[in-house]
Parts: sequence; structure tokens; C-alpha cells
Amino acid sequence: MLYRLKDAGYQAFLVGGSVRDLLLGIVPKDFDVATNALPEEIRRVFRNCRLIGRRFRLAHVHFGDEIIEVATFRASAAPEEVDDEDHREVDDARAHDDSGRILRDNLYGSIDADVWRRDFTANALYYNIADFSVWDYVGGAADVENRILRLIGDPEVRYREDPVRLLRAARFAAKLGFTLHAETRAPMRELAPLLAGVPAARLFDECLKLFLSGHAVAAFARLQEFDLLPHLLPALAEELAREPDGEAARLLRLGLAGTDARVHADRAVTPTFLFAVLLYGPIMRLAAERSAAGVPGPQAFAEAADAVVAQQVRRVAVPKRFTLPLRELLALQPRFERRDGRRALALLNHPRFRAAYDFFVLRAEAGAVPRELADWWTELQTLNADERLERVNAVAPTAEAGADGDQPPRRRRRRRGRRGAPGANPPPTA
Repeated sequence: MLYRLKDAGYQAFLVGGSVRDLLLGIVPKDFDVATNALPEEIRRVFRNCRLIGRRFRLAHVHFGDEIIEVATFRASAAPEEVDDEDHREVDDARAHDDSGRILRDNLYGSIDADVWRRDFTANALYYNIADFSVWDYVGGAADVENRILRLIGDPEVRYREDPVRLLRAARFAAKLGFTLHAETRAPMRELAPLLAGVPAARLFDECLKLFLSGHAVAAFARLQEFDLLPHLLPALAEELAREPDGEAARLLRLGLAGTDARVHADRAVTPTFLFAVLLYGPIMRLAAERSAAGVPGPQAFAEAADAVVAQQVRRVAVPKRFTLPLRELLALQPRFERRDGRRALALLNHPRFRAAYDFFVLRAEAGAVPRELADWWTELQTLNADERLERVNAVAPTAEAGADGDQPPRRRRRRRGRRGAPGANPPPTA
């Protein structure tokens, strides 16, 4: 791809995290390209290209399931540094809000200017295919070697330009094991409220990068360390402040560690299960409060789940394709406490059974439900149909009645009138 841009007469560099990872001896998971070709020119070179973004215009070049992100070199000059006749072009290409956040930045320039638009020195390294050299304008190679994460320029200005850099600092520190430079770290707590102005959809993408990339435990610790958690997951932060070592905290630690293990084992991870782990504590607390106020158990839980998810979605736009199965996954939890007859067999055949079962096992590991109950469901799945029927019929229905807020079904008898019985055949009225 780089050579194709070069052959078309453009400069093209491998840039950012892939160069950093190669210097660290890490196999990069993705590759980014920087070029002096404009987005429309990139699209003319590559038919398999799609232009995306309004805030930063980018080209995504598709090669099967792989996407290479190609960015045009950006200018670093502020509008006041541009000649008068160019003001209109600059105003159209770049815009800030009152807090200093960049709303649009499509003012293009050279590689010498582009480097100052990048966030961290470790991410501002350019690999040149012309002579196989690494271009380093800001001491990024030394910072990579010393495992230091340092913002380029004035940290407060850079965080205000894009508050997501606060989350990126936490993520890279967790992923790479880097130490934040003192000046990079200093304004983070004070500027954390700026995350409220970031689009909720963008924060969802950042959550996936934080928690589903194999370093969720370390990333969560950095969010707490830099006081970013209340501005990303407010209900969870409040729950942990109430009970730092409670049931929700134990389940959270186990859930994030399990997520990391699955990523490292190349097993599937889903936002549904992740946000079930993140929101479990606040949902259960609110459900308990409503139940204590007299709301029936299942209704209290459903109302609590709706309220907590709705609050979180206003901050982090978790799509409905994840929140709807999340509610269902949690709503199935009480049914694991009913093991008698048709109820247990019906639960085994539920389309959300596997995810709900995995979450129930997690709750058992956290001490929220008896471990032997989780073991019973684990063993039940290994039996054939006849053995399952025998096993569930061996459980006395009355022993577990009401576990999910209802009673075992009763047979209704139809009353039939008897001749001569009072009221059986009332005489006709005159």
C-alpha cells in the first residue's frame, strides 16, 4: 500500500502505534499510514477506499477483513497564524468549542507540521519506506526506550483540544506498562470533567479499546488512579465508593480478569457481557432498594436495569443490540435458583442460556450465589436428555418455590354444579 501511494507520486509513511510496537518488539495489530495525498486523491488511488469522519477526514482502505487507516498530513498553525486571505479556508477546515475542544480539523499540511498534531511522542514516529529510516521529530524513540508516555506540547491545551486523550493516556499506560510523564499527568484530574462534552458514541468506542483489548484490569486501575472513572461510568464509580470490597467489586475484578484471559486465548468477547459486569453492582443495589419499597422482585429488577442502563447510555452510547441482551442476561439470573422440572429444562433451551450461565458462574466465584448451585448447572449440561430429566425431577419443587419471585404452577379444578345443590340450578325468575 505504501509503495502504491509512492508510485502514484505521493509521500507515504507508516506512523503511530505500529512503529512504536515494532520498536518494543510487539507484533502490531493494525497499521496506520500518513501521506501528503488528500482524502479524495487517496480514494482515486484505491478503489477499495471509503472516506469517513467529519471531525478528522480519514480514508479507510479495505483489504478483505483488514482496514488500513490513511490520514493526510495536518497543519499545526492556528487560525490567527494564517494570512488574512486564508482565514475563510482555515475557519471552514478547523473549529473549536469554548473549552478548546477541536470540533473539526481538516486543515492539511506537511509532515513537519503533522507531527505536532499527534498526541504522544511515542506515537509520533514515522517509518519511511524510501530509505527504511524512522523519522523522529519529538524524541519519541527515546521515550519508547525509557517507557515514558509524554504528550507533545502543552498538556492542558492538548487535553482541551481532545479530552479523549485523557482516556488514551490511561489506555496506553495500561497496555504498554509506560509511566506517565509528570507534566502529562499533572492536569488529568482537574480536566477529567471535560469528558462530559465528548460525544457518547465516541466514548463507547473508547470503552471497547480500554476493556476488550487484553488489558482491562490494568486499564481500570488507571481510570481509578487518574480519577476518570466517575466521568465515564458514574454509577459504577458511585457503587465502588460505597463498597470498595463488596460483591460488585469482587465480580468486577473477576469479570475483567476473565475478559483479559479470553482475549489472550483468542476467544470471543462481547460488549454485552462487558457492560453486564460493569453495571451489575448499580443494578442490583437499585433493585434491592425498589424491592424493599414494596415493588415485586422481577419488576424491581427490570425497573432497576432500565434506569441504570438509560443513565449509562447518556454518557456512553452502548447500542441497543448490546443493551437488550444485557437486560435479558441479567433477568435470567434468578431462574438459575429454580432447578425443578420443566423450568430447568426450559432455561437450558433459552437462546441466552450460555451467556447467562457464564455470568451466573462469575457470580458464584464472587460469592454472590452458592458455588454448588453453579456446579449443578455445569454438570447438568454434560448429561443426556434422559439423565437431565431424571436429575431435575429429583429436585423437590417445594424446596425452591419462590426463588425467582413466583410460585410453582397449580392445577386448577373446574367447579361443576350438582343437581339439588344450592345455587347449582337456580329457578327461573318470573
